[in-house]
Amino acid sequence: MTIRLHVDRRLVEHDEFALPEGAARHAQVRRVQPGEVLRLFDGRGHEHSAQVLEMGRKAVVVRVGPAVPALPELPQPVTLALGMPANERMDTLVEKAAELGVQAIQPLECERSVLRLSGERAQRKREHWQAVAVAASEQCGRAWVPQVEPVRSLTQWLQGLDGLEGVVGTEGTGAGPSRWLLSFSAEARLPGPLLQAMKTPPTALQVLSGPEGGLSPAEEEAARAAGFRPVTLGPRVLRADTAPLALLAWWGLRT
Repeated sequence: MTIRLHVDRRLVEHDEFALPEGAARHAQVRRVQPGEVLRLFDGRGHEHSAQVLEMGRKAVVVRVGPAVPALPELPQPVTLALGMPANERMDTLVEKAAELGVQAIQPLECERSVLRLSGERAQRKREHWQAVAVAASEQCGRAWVPQVEPVRSLTQWLQGLDGLEGVVGTEGTGAGPSRWLLSFSAEARLPGPLLQAMKTPPTALQVLSGPEGGLSPAEEEAARAAGFRPVTLGPRVLRADTAPLALLAWWGLRT
């Protein structure tokens, strides 16, 4: 299997450069030898072959080869905003969401959140989750790396969203982005009448999912005011780290 490595730089055929530390370490652990061919991707949809020129203890030098076709992305970009689950569940959620094609992940603190982060700890967690997303994209073949946004409160995030102009409303009759809120009390079930009512597919999808215990009534009301349509995946009570992944998997299979 060809080794794929992420490099955060523009890839140009014939360029020669030393791999960044993380990618170089990966190549060293895999015992790559001079002359072998790797795959490099920039996390923004571009992928190239690359030949190893030098394999040293401190540097791995490569020459960029021709571009290679990248795997297709979801036709509508998906942003997943979620109340952060506790323990290691967030790591798994980021990993699987990257594999399933999410474009961006917004970690949120909500009223019922168990995990609370701020300051340097929040920044370290964000950097860790971004690294998880990179590793997942390397493994699954995506040429894009999902962006993990800084930790915000739900209130801050909702206030920073664009207005309702152009957002597909509750009738779902026009083109534009669509906002869905995973809710225990929702009557609209996916798949179902909500999608059937859409005359054209949304141009993008924003999914809001709560933490353990779900969003509070006040938070759900604020989300509705921001244009989020409450939806449910069915009668089963899914964990905070399961529900958004189930929706992503279903969305990816139908598009």
